[in-house]
Amino acid sequence: MSTDLLLRDIRPWGGPSVDILIVGDRIASLTPGIDAPEAHVVDGRGLVAVPGFVNAHAHLDKSWLGRPWVSYGGEATTEGRIAHERAHRDELGIPSVATTTALLREMLRHGTTVYRTHVDVDLGVGLRGIADVREAVAGFDGAIEAEIVAFPQDGVLRRPGVIDLLDQAAAEGADHLGGLDPAGIDRDPVAHLDAIFAIAERRGVGLDIHLHDGGDLGAFEYDLIIERTRALSLGGRVNIAHGFALSEVGTARQARLIDGLADARVSLTTVAPLRAAPLPLDALASAGVPVGLGTDGIRDLWGPFGDGDMLRLATRLAQLAGWRHDVDLEHAVHIATSGGASFVGRPVHDLVEGARADIVLLDAENVPDALVRAPRRELVVAGGRVVVSGGELVD
Repeated sequence: MSTDLLLRDIRPWGGPSVDILIVGDRIASLTPGIDAPEAHVVDGRGLVAVPGFVNAHAHLDKSWLGRPWVSYGGEATTEGRIAHERAHRDELGIPSVATTTALLREMLRHGTTVYRTHVDVDLGVGLRGIADVREAVAGFDGAIEAEIVAFPQDGVLRRPGVIDLLDQAAAEGADHLGGLDPAGIDRDPVAHLDAIFAIAERRGVGLDIHLHDGGDLGAFEYDLIIERTRALSLGGRVNIAHGFALSEVGTARQARLIDGLADARVSLTTVAPLRAAPLPLDALASAGVPVGLGTDGIRDLWGPFGDGDMLRLATRLAQLAGWRHDVDLEHAVHIATSGGASFVGRPVHDLVEGARADIVLLDAENVPDALVRAPRRELVVAGGRVVVSGGELVD
């Protein structure tokens, strides 16, 4: 029996209606009136189609989603949240395959099919979180894919032994290494960055550095990252997450930093935070600096918020950027979907022949309408299989 799938009458990116033939996990053809008598046919009813959502900054190991409500009790600082998490994660069984699976199921229901996820690596948990996340992802039988960032949430230099754990994680297949506020947390940005860049160069992995440090201090750390990326020829393999400083320095300084990011081929990811100045998205796009969007943590010991809906998050991104025109609203959805390809190791992630068949159908007039309303996901195809129908998982 054929496993080919034919989606009839769908509108890629809100354009003219076509049929999409899926063979295996790939898009084989997009054209009206495809004749594929052996394929399983799904009537797309003229719905808008976009690629599966890309979560470019997730923490799949941290969530308590699916467990009884957990009240937050930590201090509202980075250090306070770290301490609170370390004090209570064991009693909640975090990390675990079960909690990660519950989170992935909810985000798949909303159409997210591929991730770059930071996974805590520290002296308490070792590399166990990475193993748990990999097992949870494998449980979806190819519908979900994820790249792993071995993330030193509790610091690198200030916790002797963490550098060795990061090196071990890279040796055992982590796709990227993380970093965390080289100045604000470790108090030695030069040594912190030297250490993680050395592992990245030796092991051939990428870097994805959380940078909350703001203002001139954060801008100085931008410079250090850009310099090392150039010196070690790591262009296209280094990302700065959050990067609030870029929006907190003067116009001329910001322009120089953006030019440096573009020249060194350093990307940025944002979680569209409400209480921070938004990234200068238009200037970054003009310079060709890739920007990815992610949920950050969802219902975890850092806070109770988040529902895993990347389309709603793209709506917030557009609102924070002050975007109103259709072309900008479409760009917000592009950032959350096909624009995230480079963050998850894909040369292309779009509704084109040869791409992996990750497709989301939305009952909307067009893409801007879908962004503004964030309607339920009528159908989600992941890796060539229908995994969501009528907004609910197909088990």
